[in-house]
Amino acid sequence: MPGPLAGVTVLELGQLLAGPFCGQLLGDFGAEVIKLEDPGKGDPMREWGREKPHGLSLWWPVVARGKKSVTLNLRSPKGQELFRDLVRRADVVVENFRPGTLERWGLGFDALSALNERLVLTRVTGFGQDGPYASRAGYGAIGEAMGGLRYVCGDPSTPPSRMGISIGDALAGTFAAYGTVLALFARERTGRGQVVDSAIYEAVLAMMESLVPEYALGHYVRERTGATLPNVAPSNVYPTADGALVLIAANQDSVFGRLAAAMGEPELASDPRYASHSARGLVQAELDERIAAWTAALPAAELEAILDEHAVPQGRIYTAADMLADPHFAARRAIVELPHPELGPFPMQNVAPRLSATPGSVRWVGPELGAHNEEIWGERVGLSGAEREVLVREGVL
Repeated sequence: MPGPLAGVTVLELGQLLAGPFCGQLLGDFGAEVIKLEDPGKGDPMREWGREKPHGLSLWWPVVARGKKSVTLNLRSPKGQELFRDLVRRADVVVENFRPGTLERWGLGFDALSALNERLVLTRVTGFGQDGPYASRAGYGAIGEAMGGLRYVCGDPSTPPSRMGISIGDALAGTFAAYGTVLALFARERTGRGQVVDSAIYEAVLAMMESLVPEYALGHYVRERTGATLPNVAPSNVYPTADGALVLIAANQDSVFGRLAAAMGEPELASDPRYASHSARGLVQAELDERIAAWTAALPAAELEAILDEHAVPQGRIYTAADMLADPHFAARRAIVELPHPELGPFPMQNVAPRLSATPGSVRWVGPELGAHNEEIWGERVGLSGAEREVLVREGVL
């Protein structure tokens, strides 16, 4: 079935991750995403990622999935004119250039809105479109640092740690997609588009819970705490007899009672040292040691069965191998396989969230550079083969 954004045309000008992740999310739910790339090498994401079989990126097929790739040199006057032609028939433009770049090309919101008053311009940057830092170069890592996330991640004995994924870019792209859908919804009432301004540091800041008022009103600064959350116990990663790591979250009073029963020590639930959330927080390290001594004597599968029997939230620390072997992942098709023209069956994460009536879908892996030039420049815009050849020689296409 077509996704809820079927019929929406998105022009994606961004590269690397934050803007393209926004485009990925919109495309997952049915939008036609036309990715405009520089002639030559295209988006640098085509070369990013680890373990590249045959020299091919394994990240590009994911972040560019479901998109159409066309080449266009936006720095050239002819390229800008072709872009304007696409804008007249588009719904959304997504870009993640430094603020002012589109304006220098004569393609700012006012100019684009004059061509198409219903157009939504979604802009993803490190620091937003205004303010004293707007002109700074802003990568995801910087936004994670300034948004407060880096300071609280890692072990207290080490400097702040990264998350292992490009979470700042992904969050900014997610908020950009959310803002785009809101702007499209508002357009149904007003008949006009607007600018969506998604800044990486603000997207990270939005995730920081009560960190700001904790300091402003309570003079408390959150610090790095490793695998635990201070005064929330038990909630930690525990060892097993066969070397696995299992996370157990039993900090609620009733759940701790079930964990105590699972451990064969139901009396712990009424012990004054452990009977309440606050009491357990005072002896967090001692309680973790007690639970770890119990889990370390059991194989992971047996431990999981006991915890499930007592309805105690638990889960192993998964790697990709665990995900591919897990029956729940398989039953819900959390990972899908698509054909790749050179690599064969290509597994990747499925679309989230799930919609019952108009679900999203992954239609194809990231395309070759310019794979849709004929469809867009030829069939849709109406450029003849001879005209396209001239533009290729001039470096426009």
